[in-house]
Amino acid sequence: MSTYELSTPLKKEDIKKLIAGDVVYLSGTVYTARDEAHAHILELDDRDEKLPFDLEGAAIYHCGPLMVKEEEKWKAVAAGPTTSARMSGMTPKLLEKHAVCALIGKGGMQGIVEALKDKCVYLAYTGGCAALAAGSIKKVRSVHWPQLGMPEAVWELEVERFGPLVVGIDTHGNDLFEKVREHALNAFCQLR
Repeated sequence: MSTYELSTPLKKEDIKKLIAGDVVYLSGTVYTARDEAHAHILELDDRDEKLPFDLEGAAIYHCGPLMVKEEEKWKAVAAGPTTSARMSGMTPKLLEKHAVCALIGKGGMQGIVEALKDKCVYLAYTGGCAALAAGSIKKVRSVHWPQLGMPEAVWELEVERFGPLVVGIDTHGNDLFEKVREHALNAFCQLR
């Protein structure tokens, strides 16, 4: 297991060296996106409309942050990860159109290993770390689609040493979550 310090926008060579189980700290721009934001991105893609942000080499964080406005600037109060499985069905289509290099969330994503191969990694962030995550956010650069509501809008965040993030699914087809499931099943079967 290795530890990496990476910056966005990510390059393919950055993520192809990562192996499931490695630890990553991320700096640069991260975009939050939950269910509604994913659906809105796909709707705009279907209409061949340009997004108001650039997903080339981007990191998408499955997060619905709690923000406050102080002196006309947004500040993150809490920004913990949300369950990534909800976005599993939309992710392959998103990755067909956009060169996103990292997805960040909690709990893993089943059924997307093939969609991630050679192009994107899934980075797991521990649930319950909303204050820690907010502390890594140095600036809220922008908010896109605020009409979706605070947790569903796309927040463009400037982060510094965001993590620790564990590579849950790498670009080589290794899925840490699947290995844990298999190990647990084998252990259960041996108990019976």
